Amino acid sequence: MDMDESAPILDGGNSLRPQKRIFLGLLVVTCLLFTFILGVLWYVPYVGLTSLHPRLPFILGISFFIMLSMVFGVVAMLALTVMLGRDLFFSRKLRGVVIKLLLPLMSGVGKLCGVSKDQVRRSFIEINNQLVLAQHPRAAANKLLLLMPHCLQFHECQFRITGSTLHCKRCGKCPIKGLAELSEKYGVGLAVATGGTLARRIVVERRPLLIIAVACERDLSGGIQDSYPLPVFGVVNRRPQGPCFDTQVDLDRVEWALKNFLIPAEVENKVESSRFKVQS
Repeated sequence: MDMDESAPILDGGNSLRPQKRIFLGLLVVTCLLFTFILGVLWYVPYVGLTSLHPRLPFILGISFFIMLSMVFGVVAMLALTVMLGRDLFFSRKLRGVVIKLLLPLMSGVGKLCGVSKDQVRRSFIEINNQLVLAQHPRAAANKLLLLMPHCLQFHECQFRITGSTLHCKRCGKCPIKGLAELSEKYGVGLAVATGGTLARRIVVERRPLLIIAVACERDLSGGIQDSYPLPVFGVVNRRPQGPCFDTQVDLDRVEWALKNFLIPAEVENKVESSRFKVQS
């Protein structure tokens, strides 16, 4: 099935299309709460500060105003980067702010607003994807890694594919067959991890420049945080049988991401090579 290559830019490359406005909306709520708190901190000691020096309230007010301006400036720049899909000034730094600071903060604010953790995490993943796409990173095939969760494997499969998929018999009962074929087609590494500890070890051993990762919201958001500043493009898995059991992945999205992040000349060479093998 042909895909409109312009469409994934709008949804962060994720077929589930979590609403980016959830994360941005929580950011706005946080800014308003921050404004209220600073206002209280300025007003309560106002009389006491005046008794010490008549200009102290003014100085404190200016300091709070500068802090608020910086916070709203970061939020505005983040919103513009997401909406325009372009690498604006400091967008690399913005991704660090989102990953290290805003995700934990948004989880707390989301709880106050009745938004579930998975909704916040899914929105965070899409925001992260958009920031990664905005930077237009490219990597050689040997520096790009497909990192998959073990729950994609068929639950009755007797062959061990953890770490490496070399033992996969490609029976077609799970998405590992399609992922292995994509790995061969584009010459990229493919690894399967049972959890965060093994995933981190795989990343350290293979030292990729960019990762395309598939997992549930919790593991994916945690992996993005652990891997920073290494860019990770996340695809949320599908769970028709429930969590951690015979999960699925949109292979078209994974291939679209590969074409987006691989060096263009390598993509053309790999595709031509695969066509030649099929014809012969």
